[in-house]
This record gives sequence, structure tokens and C-alpha cells, in this order.
Amino acid sequence: MTAAMMMAAQRGSTSRQGHAYPNTARLVLLLVMLAAAVLLFAKPPPIERARMLAYTPAQIRESRLKPANIEIKHPVRAAYVILVRNSELHELRATIRQLEDQFNARHRYPYVFLNNKPFTEEFKRAMEWVTSGDCHFGLVPYEHWSMPPWVDRVRAKWAMAMLGSKVPYGDSESYRKMCRYESGFFFRHPLLDDYDYYWRVEPGVEFSCEITHDPFKYMADNKKTYGFTISLREIPLTVKTLWKTTNAFRASYPEYIAPNNMLSWITASNGDYNLCHFWSNFEIASLDFFRSPQYTAYFDFLDRAGGFFLERWGDAPVHTLAAAMFLNKTQVHFFDNIGYYHRPFQNCPTDPQFNMQHCFCNPNRSMIHNEDSCTNAWLQL
Repeated sequence: MTAAMMMAAQRGSTSRQGHAYPNTARLVLLLVMLAAAVLLFAKPPPIERARMLAYTPAQIRESRLKPANIEIKHPVRAAYVILVRNSELHELRATIRQLEDQFNARHRYPYVFLNNKPFTEEFKRAMEWVTSGDCHFGLVPYEHWSMPPWVDRVRAKWAMAMLGSKVPYGDSESYRKMCRYESGFFFRHPLLDDYDYYWRVEPGVEFSCEITHDPFKYMADNKKTYGFTISLREIPLTVKTLWKTTNAFRASYPEYIAPNNMLSWITASNGDYNLCHFWSNFEIASLDFFRSPQYTAYFDFLDRAGGFFLERWGDAPVHTLAAAMFLNKTQVHFFDNIGYYHRPFQNCPTDPQFNMQHCFCNPNRSMIHNEDSCTNAWLQL
């Protein structure tokens, strides 16, 4: 019912009843005014669509290749994929410097940088200087970085306000857009069409050990689909209906569920979701997994439910639930020898000899020792 219809109905009601409920009328009017204000506030700026049409081809997609890499033949069609803002330039420079020193300077795998705003020339040149691999810069389409039209924006804004400071990014719409994008769209970007595997990297993370083998080649040679370093439990308030929605998907698409799956790892004794998930800010994975009919059907099912905005579903539990349904344990790999730190957790190799020879992290602080880690339970599957 529109605001005008509600006001007309209220006027009719009060006139028929001799103004018997003046307080109710004022309350309804106040609610209508509040809803109108929220709608005005929630309405996405139409200029964004127009701005996308005004971007130059180089702002939408640009590759900067290095002549020294022409002769390189990588064993796997793979790339680092980094979703980043221009303002995170210096945090990312530090991260890539470590990644180059610990591994990529010897292999020169390419980088794909993605942003929902055009990259600045300063950013592009800085990435060229700090990397050994070719650099590709892409703009995220508006449709992939927005609240879809079937989500009630008023409900979503209200849900964000209610979650507020109770959880990290509880009231952030941009964070929800990022989670939705990393859940269902990053692998569809044309810059990734030429690759079979990807390694997700985020600004500010640290690589605390020399990486003595090629993780991409290991994944391909051993028919691995998904690789992780850290697992932990999700915040319950952010995924209140994710498990219910996932079970509805399972009931609708039983043919997609792998016979030897990992659902027992994420299922509590009472049948609920135990909140375990792979921490997806680090993941090395097959892009064919995300492009598969079962994964895209699962994402579309979740997307239509609206939980990315009406709650705060993260890409980490979404990736994890998908892996648990569609993969078996032999297709997933724990990179225990990759030293990785994303505040406040880290994975630090616990083998004493390897750690002393190749790392600068403290193995006693590795997440695997934390009671909220789910990795030991996964290893016991």
C-alpha cells in the first residue's frame, strides 16, 4: 500500500468513527513519514548507471603486459585476483612485496585487480612497479555491485540499522555488496576468462613464510578444487537463515549434492549449522568450481532470498557451504605450510624445521590451536 493510500484509508476510518482514535492516526502518519524518509534515503543514485556509460575503455578494462614475461610458460592458467580500492594502495603494496619475495618473483604469475571505481593512474603504475607478473585492471559492473531490485530496500536498511555495531560491518551496505560480489560475480569478470585457478589476495595481509612449491601446480596436479589456510566459526547474528535457505536449496536440487560430501563437518549434533567455514580472504581454488551449474544455481538461490542484505551473509560461509555440498574431502587442501596473517588470525606452519628455515611467524599463535578453529575437525573427516 502506498503512503497516499494509507493516509486516505486513515482519513476515511477516522471520519466514519468520529475521530475515535486520534493517537492511532498520528502514529500511522508518523510511520508513513518515516517510511517515506527511509525510501528517499535508500534510493540508489541514478547517476551511477549513467556514470558507467561514461567510463572510457581503459577505465573499464586495461592490461599492462611486461616484455620480460612473453617467453614464460606457466604450468597452470592461474592468476592472483584482488578486489581493492584506490585508497588501499599502500596496504596492497606491502602485501604484494611480501608475496613477490616469498614466491611470485620466481614464477611471475599475473595479477587481476578489480574495483567498483576506475583505478587511478597512480594505482596502476604502483602495481606495475611492485609486481613481476603482468597486470590486468578491471571495473566491476554496476549490476554486480548493487542491491538487486527484488530486495526490499526499506527492510534491508532497517536490518542494517538494527544490526548496527553488534557485529563488524553490521550497518555497512558496501560490505554487503562486497560479500555478494565475492560470492557470485568475481569469477564472471571477463579478465578471468583465460584462467583455470585463482588465488585471492587482500590488501594488508602478510605472507610470513617462503613458499617453496607452486600452489597452483599442486592444485592442478593433485586434482584439488579448493585450498585454504584458516577455518573458524561465523558470527551467528550474520547468518540466521543461511542454513535454512541452504537446506531448502538441497531439497530443491538433490542431484547437485555430492555423494561423498563434507556436510558432516559443518553440521552440529542437533542438525543445525555449526558455523564452521573456510576463511575466504585466502583461498586458492578452481574457477570451474564457481562457474559450475551447481554453484551458480546455489548462489542464485541465495541471492533471491535476499540474505546478503537482509542479514549479513558473508562470502566465506557461502563458499564453504557450497564446498561442503558439492565436493568431497579429497578435493580440498589445507595449505598448512603457507604462512598467512589476516588480522587478527594467522596460519603458521607448526613443523619446527620448516618454520625455522622458511618462516618468521610464531607457530604457537597459529589459528589451528584456537578453540574456534574448525581445521582439526576437518582433518579428522
